[in-house]
Amino acid sequence: MKYLVFLLFPFLVSAQTHRFIYEYQFKSDSLAKEFTKENMILDINPEDVKFYPYFFAENDSINKLKSIKNSGWDDVLPVIKRNLNSNKNTSYILLDDLFSLQTEDEISWKLSTETKSVENYKLQKATATFGGRNWIAWFNTKINLNEGPYKFRGLPGLIFEIADDQNSFRFNLIKSYQLKSTYDTSEFLESFAGQKAIPVSEKILLKKQLELFNDPLQDFKEDFKKGTASDSFWVMGVQVKSLEQFKDLTVQTQERMRKENNPIELDKALKYPKAK
Repeated sequence: MKYLVFLLFPFLVSAQTHRFIYEYQFKSDSLAKEFTKENMILDINPEDVKFYPYFFAENDSINKLKSIKNSGWDDVLPVIKRNLNSNKNTSYILLDDLFSLQTEDEISWKLSTETKSVENYKLQKATATFGGRNWIAWFNTKINLNEGPYKFRGLPGLIFEIADDQNSFRFNLIKSYQLKSTYDTSEFLESFAGQKAIPVSEKILLKKQLELFNDPLQDFKEDFKKGTASDSFWVMGVQVKSLEQFKDLTVQTQERMRKENNPIELDKALKYPKAK
């Protein structure tokens, strides 16, 4: 893995944002042979930390350049915000609305004396159990930032690599640079399509997630009922000409949701009803 971290130094201007790009590799289906890959942004700002998909910022730049307001989201990718030097995370989850959930996520690390060198960086090993998984992290003590991707933080240096021991999730630092000011995410992280996130409890979020599972194509059905050109209505690659077709499509969607139920925090995996 080649790190492009030579733009990090110096950490002297406190008003600047330090932006780190991580390659995120994950398996939504624990039995999958190949990883899905996505680049993620970790912004360490003077007052807070944000972790979100790289394409969010790309889309935001296009919107500003063309004076448009296109919205994009991928519900399999984590979106997180926290205050600097805090373990209290706010996760943003898009269902029928955008919701925000606060959690306290302190991680108890065990430092190892084991080290390795990657490029010109000496990395030290640490391990932890978090979210029902065992994690191995490699961090650099010379970079005085106790942050890392997702909710992983609290080590005496920046996390360069972290992966679970079941080979389902990996984060690898691939690039970094500085921004002169804090990047405004209010139009695409804390809100979606102009609507601000709605704070919810874990209980309410679970209820919303199960409601979505029970009728995952509800919005499509409503659109179909309102539409007049049924010859151009497609769902999941299937041309829909009657409401009856949604029964099989719903079953297929639920089967996929059961299969792709392998979250980073395994102890929070949804317990979907079994197929009838």
